[in-house]
Amino acid sequence: MIDFSNWDIVRNLLFATQWTVLLSLAAFVCGSSVALCLSAIRLTRNPVMVRFVKVYIELFQGTPLLMQMFLCFFGLSMMGYEISAWGAAILSLTLFTSAFLVEIWRGCIDTLPKGQWEASRVLGMNFLQTLRFIILPQAMRVAFAPTVGFSVQVVKGTALASVIGFVELTKAGTMLNNATFEPFKVFIFVALIYFALCYPLSLFSQFLEKKYHVAR
Repeated sequence: MIDFSNWDIVRNLLFATQWTVLLSLAAFVCGSSVALCLSAIRLTRNPVMVRFVKVYIELFQGTPLLMQMFLCFFGLSMMGYEISAWGAAILSLTLFTSAFLVEIWRGCIDTLPKGQWEASRVLGMNFLQTLRFIILPQAMRVAFAPTVGFSVQVVKGTALASVIGFVELTKAGTMLNNATFEPFKVFIFVALIYFALCYPLSLFSQFLEKKYHVAR
């Protein structure tokens, strides 16, 4: 057993936290980009493309994130595509995040009156112009709160990256526990850091929900 002070434990955990934050940001940005493309595809009403998006959502919502990480890391390696733990974690979290954001944003778009699509066609707007000037500005106001709220799930989901060897907050906690044999102390610190990351996001989501309340 190695003798670690409380500050040594916290210092090492905070160092690992930066990778949790970077992984969360990368997954959220990439997932949002993919979700935006899939949402636009769904709005085209093309039966083949709509079916593709539906299968995509059902696949990545219906399978555990842990299994997706295993398949991205070990599966791609077995197929001859070498991928790092960092790359596999971003890829799996991007797929997971985008599948849920597409559904969140679909619900937000569906809250808008259908007559706005018809009015835009009467004005001679094409599909992209309708999205850019009519639909997206209104849908974004509705989508802000649930999107920020879902980011909490992304942050917590990064903990599963520890199973493929990526050293983030949870993995660092496990390594420190193996060195100190003080699981209660180490994982209390880990839990507090996760709380410090997620609680402000939850409060911000509640603030946005009140600010952009649909009824107002």
